[in-house]
Amino acid sequence: MLTRLSSPALAVVVVAVMFGTTGAGILLGRWLRHRREGIKEPLGVIQAALVGFVALLLAFGLTMAVGRYEARRAALVEEANAIGTTYLRAQTLAEPMRSESLKLLRDYTDQRIELSRSVPDSRKFDRAEQRSTQIQEQLWKLAGDALNRTPTYSAPRLYVETLNETIDDDTARVAALDNRIPAPVLWLQIAASALAVGVLGMYLASHDRGVLMAFLAATLVTVMLLVFFDLDRPHRGTITIPDAVLVQLRESMDRAPVASGPTEGQ
Repeated sequence: MLTRLSSPALAVVVVAVMFGTTGAGILLGRWLRHRREGIKEPLGVIQAALVGFVALLLAFGLTMAVGRYEARRAALVEEANAIGTTYLRAQTLAEPMRSESLKLLRDYTDQRIELSRSVPDSRKFDRAEQRSTQIQEQLWKLAGDALNRTPTYSAPRLYVETLNETIDDDTARVAALDNRIPAPVLWLQIAASALAVGVLGMYLASHDRGVLMAFLAATLVTVMLLVFFDLDRPHRGTITIPDAVLVQLRESMDRAPVASGPTEGQ
């Protein structure tokens, strides 16, 4: 559920939960202020333990989210490198496989850019991935034709090697995009954070102290949660994975190929 919400909707949910819980804790603390004194001391111990627990939980969650974000960036760069090498080696194939492969690789790069700008599991994302798979099959067929036509040449064999890496990198990149933090962990982050700021507000109000710090703590925790969620939502939030390396590669493909394929009789 959380991964499917838009960024504004997610922000509204998190803000409502954090500040609603903080406000409820303050009201309850003001009610307890006129009650028995014996509850205030254990309440202070509990709120200190909860704040420390939530700090560790947020640090752990942020580490998980950053790790997945970096893995997605690395997968995109590796895929761009593999496509670029494949495109260069395709220039050394014999005709007509050379021209057809170069055109398909340009189309393939367009689809990978489209994929990088799509929300995972959306129709746009699925269309780009489906079209990529179709192009991969066409490229593999052309590679087989090149090997059959010139079985003793090294160029087709080198081309097949990098084409296989390109296909593998597609799988690795899609898997990295789908590798998100489990939903129970996300809900635990929200629930524990809400409980901590609520108990903090209760503690401050029960001691007749300024409750502004409780709202400041709720604000800080809310910002941390939104950053944490944004890192784990590829192409849906404000923190996105830059695709400049793929765009630059595609622009380079519009220039004339630098290598020539073998001529007839070679």
